[in-house]
Amino acid sequence: MSANENPTGQQPTAPGADVNRDVEDAQGVRESAFLKACRREPVPHTPVWFMRQAGRSLPEYKKVREGIPMLESCMRPELVTEITLQPVRRHGVDAAIYFSDIVVPLKAIGIDLDIKPGVGPVVENPIRTRADLAQLRDLTPEDVSYVTEAIGLLTAELGAIPLIGFAGAPFTLASYLVEGGPSRNHEHTKALMYGDPQLWADLLDRLPEITAAFLKVQIEAGASAVQLFDSWVGALAPADYRRSVLPASRKVFDAVAGYGVPRIHFGVGTGELLGLMGEAGADVVGVDWRVPLDEAARRVGPGKALQGNLDPAVLFASTEAVEEKTREVLDAAAGLEGHVFNLGHGVLPTTDPDALTRLVDYVHTQTAR
Repeated sequence: MSANENPTGQQPTAPGADVNRDVEDAQGVRESAFLKACRREPVPHTPVWFMRQAGRSLPEYKKVREGIPMLESCMRPELVTEITLQPVRRHGVDAAIYFSDIVVPLKAIGIDLDIKPGVGPVVENPIRTRADLAQLRDLTPEDVSYVTEAIGLLTAELGAIPLIGFAGAPFTLASYLVEGGPSRNHEHTKALMYGDPQLWADLLDRLPEITAAFLKVQIEAGASAVQLFDSWVGALAPADYRRSVLPASRKVFDAVAGYGVPRIHFGVGTGELLGLMGEAGADVVGVDWRVPLDEAARRVGPGKALQGNLDPAVLFASTEAVEEKTREVLDAAAGLEGHVFNLGHGVLPTTDPDALTRLVDYVHTQTAR
């Protein structure tokens, strides 16, 4: 498949082709259940979307991605559009999430990395010394022009359905850069953070600028909300997070605050960090499955919506068991100021897609106002 082929077999509507429809769609997006929940406003039903809904478990995703490396697939606007739309068509979710990867902006500024199947992102020259910081230059919109093009195609197709943009948080990006790839213990990352705090501070001063620039491109192209993924930050103690990570995450959220779009903050294993993650500046705090939402609300404090938090593994159980566990999540969320239903982490690759479709319908039915 060439970069110019359209995997849908259909011609997307050109952005701006119908000004009246664009205005109607923009208003529809703003009044969507997803954005209302993010703003802690009354909703017609609890909105649902899934992390990693775009890809992995869908046979149609595997078909269009066949033979195309992950990073290359993130740089083909028509392919990105098709993959992002697939779960919207199949599951009827309340929001689409832009198909990409958290290391895309690092690749765009020239970091020598690749996403290796079965491994994940692998960095050829890890950052371990001050000289290594020279690898990190500013990200410009021209570096990721394919993102702007893809989001233009997507917003034309999605109409009143919101599109969520996203980026990797500074700590998680730093972990990949310092470790050279995925890590279970983050030993190099922590050694740098504890052993050379000034170099760590300088690294985490550069990454928010790159991350914020990537989010700005997505918002300016039409994303209605953004999520900052801090996948590995649960490896830290609260004191280390407050001292060595919180300022960098806050810098990202502050940089995009003026756009007025909801900002979501998510990490894995972050039960002890939820309050601090809320302090970083997000409007919505994502919660994994380890902490009930009512307890998470107590830890986060007032003024924030919550997102989550069904264990992804529950979807491998019977329909009755899935509904029972979903009911537990909804009951725990009953007193929240705002709730976006999601999994407590991403969709697992071998999940039955029909289980996701049934889950969306169940949540919508059970929460209809």
